[in-house]
Amino acid sequence: MYNFEKLLVWQEAMKLSEMAYEIAKKLPVEEKFALSDQLRRASTSVCLNIAEGSGSKSRKFFASFIEISIKSLYETITIFKLIERIYKVNCTKELEQCDLINKLAHGLLNSIKPD
Repeated sequence: MYNFEKLLVWQEAMKLSEMAYEIAKKLPVEEKFALSDQLRRASTSVCLNIAEGSGSKSRKFFASFIEISIKSLYETITIFKLIERIYKVNCTKELEQCDLINKLAHGLLNSIKPD
């Protein structure tokens, strides 16, 4: 097991990616290379950046990857909100998952960020 796999924020981000892929399947075909593709890329970026950052040799670099992960999370949230508005797909569970990840990521960031 890799160190990043032990991080609760990574585990929850992986769940979010799975949820995003399920929502993407519900979108119309014309969204294949638009919102659905962007949703998949943004949501996977959250867990990918956590994993990549965990291999950093310094807390400063790890913190920068967590910050990128949070930015990808915000992008993911925005896409879910667009999907709700445009396609009337309920994304409540997904947005709650985003809230959890946001709290966990900021907690991790605060614990590793150099003073």
